[in-house]
Amino acid sequence: MKIIVTGGAGFIGSNFVYYELKNSNDEIICYDKLTYAGNLETLKDAENNPNYKFIRGSISNRERVYRLFEEEKPDIIVNFAAESHVDRSIEDPELFLRTNIIGTSVLLDACKKYGIKRFHQVSTDEVYGDLPLDRPDLFFTEKTNLHTSSPYSASKASADLIVQAYQRTYQIPATISRCSNNYGPYHFPEKLIPLMIINALNNKKLPVYGTGENVRDWLYVEDHCSAIDLIIRKGKVGEIYNVGGHNEKTNLHVVKTILKILGKSEDLIEFVTDRKGHDRRYAIDPTKIETELGWTPKTKFDDGIKMTVDWYLKNKDWWEKIISGEYQDYYEKMYGNR
Repeated sequence: MKIIVTGGAGFIGSNFVYYELKNSNDEIICYDKLTYAGNLETLKDAENNPNYKFIRGSISNRERVYRLFEEEKPDIIVNFAAESHVDRSIEDPELFLRTNIIGTSVLLDACKKYGIKRFHQVSTDEVYGDLPLDRPDLFFTEKTNLHTSSPYSASKASADLIVQAYQRTYQIPATISRCSNNYGPYHFPEKLIPLMIINALNNKKLPVYGTGENVRDWLYVEDHCSAIDLIIRKGKVGEIYNVGGHNEKTNLHVVKTILKILGKSEDLIEFVTDRKGHDRRYAIDPTKIETELGWTPKTKFDDGIKMTVDWYLKNKDWWEKIISGEYQDYYEKMYGNR
């Protein structure tokens, strides 16, 4: 089969590209606009693989997307492409609406026009809003009402509804997954875990929102990739699957764990003014995907966070180029004359 991975130069998308190249014989096409978080250098180890191809473009560019479908005739679309940073969405909501909502609708229109075996929308548990800290018995299920807190999560919830509408109205063979917070290799340095690792390595302050008591369910990125692979091959059309890691931790616990692994002092922690509309707790109930498709996460947080810290220690060149901005030159160097 031929799989187009939109947003494949981002964090989870690139890990999914590598997962598929390793575990399948399918042809993988990475389609990415290469905005600030799209790092083509992340995929340099895939460039010589005969089953891999990169094509630059935006999912909200209808003409470009239609040409992509005409030329490549894909069997499956896995849509990772999205603006995803909550703080950025608070500062510039329109960008998130344009990419996450309009872009998704353009992809679906292309699926309707040219045909597709499966369209999979990669969503987030943030569409459910949050849960109270004093109710550890409560979890997000696929039937939990949508209750968004930020322009980012609102745009992702809107995209999910559009996918469901196209599936029902036009019979697009679509599925949706909603995952908890991912972590692992190639995570862009503005996100919590890589930011804390890099700041600690440089003996800089580690900014923690509020008191750090907000809780997240952490999912190792390779486990997430295995879940998506299972959904696109065996998931039931029209269904939503929650993908969680059974690894609930406070932000402060995560930061302290990183400092402990690196042998750094907790004096580096600096509490800062809390984020607007900051969700208190995310917690996924993955019972549906476990019982219906047989998926379970393999990586415990204590193991995954050590592997992640070790990866950042061994790949300083990767994140140092991002911090300096040099990573954005890679496309021109590799593809500028093609």
